[in-house]
Amino acid sequence: MYHLDCKCLLKRDGEFVISQGRVKLLMLIEKTGSLSESAKELKMSYRHAWGIIKKIEEAAGFEVIRTHRGGSDKGGSVLTERGKELLNTYHELKREHSDKVYRNPSLTVDGVLCHGESILLIKRKNPPFEGDYALPGGFVEYGETVEEAVIREMKEETGLDCDIEKIVGVYSDPKRDPRGHTISVVFELKKRCGKLKASSDASEVRYFNTKDLPDLAFDHEKIIRDYLLSSGDQSVSNSCTL
Repeated sequence: MYHLDCKCLLKRDGEFVISQGRVKLLMLIEKTGSLSESAKELKMSYRHAWGIIKKIEEAAGFEVIRTHRGGSDKGGSVLTERGKELLNTYHELKREHSDKVYRNPSLTVDGVLCHGESILLIKRKNPPFEGDYALPGGFVEYGETVEEAVIREMKEETGLDCDIEKIVGVYSDPKRDPRGHTISVVFELKKRCGKLKASSDASEVRYFNTKDLPDLAFDHEKIIRDYLLSSGDQSVSNSCTL
C-alpha cells in the first residue's frame, strides 16, 4: 500500500521509494529514452543514476526501467508499465495532498450603494444564481487591494464611479457560495459620477426600495439586513422585508 507523507516522499509499506528528485530522473528517462542522457541533464554520473534506479526497484519490488546496453554513453532505456504506474501514483497522490494542504478561500468584494430608501442591485447574468439579484461585486484580482477591487467591480457592473465610505463587514461562511469557500469584504459606497448601465456579469442594474426587495443570491439578504440595522435609521431597518 502506497502513501505520500508531508515531504512528498512516496513510501511502500513504510519504506522510501521515490521523491521529487527520483521522480525527475524517471520523467527524464521517459522523455529522452536514455538513462545516460537523463544523468547528464541532472549533472550526475551514469553509475550514480543507475544506482538510484536499482534503489527504486529494490524498494518498489519490481523493475521500473528496461535498458538495452550499448556502452555508458549509448543504448536506450524506457520505463516499464509498472514504472509508469509508479510515476503516475506519485503525481496523483501529490496532487491530492496539495489540494488538502494548500486549498485556500477565495477573496471577493461587494458594494452597498443606497439612494434614499433604495439600494442598488444587479441581475446576475451567469451561474451560480443566474437570473437572481445581488449586490454588485466579484473576485479580487491578484495584485489588487480590496478597495481597488470593489471600485473596479462597481464600474464594470453598473457603469458608476464610486468612492468608499466605510466597511460594512466581512462575510466568511464556507457555505455562502456554492462554487467554494469565499470570503467577502463588503463596503458602503457613494456615487461620484457615471451613468447607470448594466455590463460585465450583470444583465440588469436598478435600484430597489428596501421595502420590496427581490430574491437575493448568496448571503446578500443577510448583508443588506446587517447594513440597514447598522445604519442607525430604525425606520429604514424595520422597513426591510427580506
